Amino acid sequence: MQQITNTILMIRPVSFRMNEQTAVNNYYQKVLDNLLPATVQSKALQEFDDFVNKLRFIGVNVIVIDDTKEPDTPDSIFPNNWISFHQDGTVALYPMFAENRREERREDVLDVLEENGFVINNIVDYTSAEEEEVFLEGTGSLLLDRVNGKAYCALSPRADEDLVIEFCEDFEYTPILFTANQTVNGERKAIYHTNVMMCLAENFAIVCLNSIDDKKERKQLIKQLKEDGKEIISISENQVNNFAGNMLQVVGNNDERFLIMSNSAHQSLTEVQVKLIERHCKILSSSLDTIEACGGGSARCMMAEVFLPKK
Repeated sequence: MQQITNTILMIRPVSFRMNEQTAVNNYYQKVLDNLLPATVQSKALQEFDDFVNKLRFIGVNVIVIDDTKEPDTPDSIFPNNWISFHQDGTVALYPMFAENRREERREDVLDVLEENGFVINNIVDYTSAEEEEVFLEGTGSLLLDRVNGKAYCALSPRADEDLVIEFCEDFEYTPILFTANQTVNGERKAIYHTNVMMCLAENFAIVCLNSIDDKKERKQLIKQLKEDGKEIISISENQVNNFAGNMLQVVGNNDERFLIMSNSAHQSLTEVQVKLIERHCKILSSSLDTIEACGGGSARCMMAEVFLPKK
C-alpha cells in the first residue's frame, strides 16, 4: 500500500464563485463584495493555472479536466469531495450536502482516467444517501491512512457517522471518529471537513488538536497517530483559518516528497513548524487567495489523488 501518489486529478473552473449553498456550514467562505463575478472567475483561473504549473514543474502528474458551463457548479474546483480512487482499481462516489455540488459528478472523468492508462475495476456508489439527507464528502471528510488502514473523520453535517462506518467496512478501514470545532461568533461549531484541520502524510500528521474539545477523543487521536509512528505537528485555530490544515503530501521527480499548501497556509506557519515539516519533505506553496476566500477550501481540496493501477 502507498500513502501518497504522483498522480493528481484537478478540475479547471469556468464559473467559480462563492457557493451560497455551502456557506451555511462552511464558515471559511467570505463574500468578496468589491469583485465582479467575472473578476472572481478570472482570478481563480489564474491561481489554478499557476498552481498546476508549479505541481508539474516538480514532477507531479496532473490530469486537468475542464469544467463545463452547464450545469452550474461553482465548487467544481474541489473534486476530492465527490470521488476517491483506490489502489485495487475501485472508485468511490460520495453523497454531497449542497444540491448544486451533486452536479459535479461526471462520468467522463472516469473515461479520461482510462484514456490515461488507469484501470477502473469497480465503482462503489454512496450517492443514494442524499435521498435520506445523509452525507459523506469524500477525502474532505475522510483522511485515509492507507498504509495502516485507518480512516480519520471529524463528524459534521457533511460527515455522517453511519456512512463513515459503512465506508470503512467496504474498504477495510478502522474508523477513528471525533468532533472538531471552530469558534464562530463566540460559539463552538463543527468544522465542515476533516481535511481543514488535519493533514496526514507518510511519517507525520499536521493537526489542530485544540479544535477537538472532547479530551478523550483528542487523546485517542494522538494515540492512534503515535501508534503508527507519525510525528504530530500541532497547529492553532488561527492557522486553520489560514488553511494550514489543508495540505497534501505528494511524490515528485525522482521519488522526492513535497508537502503542497497555499501561500497563506505557508506564511501562517512558525519557523519551528516549517523546520519540522522540512525534516520530512520539501514545501511547495502557491497563491490561492481568491479560491480560499470564495470557496472556503484550499490546496488539498483541489487535488483528487489517483491511486488506481496502470494498465
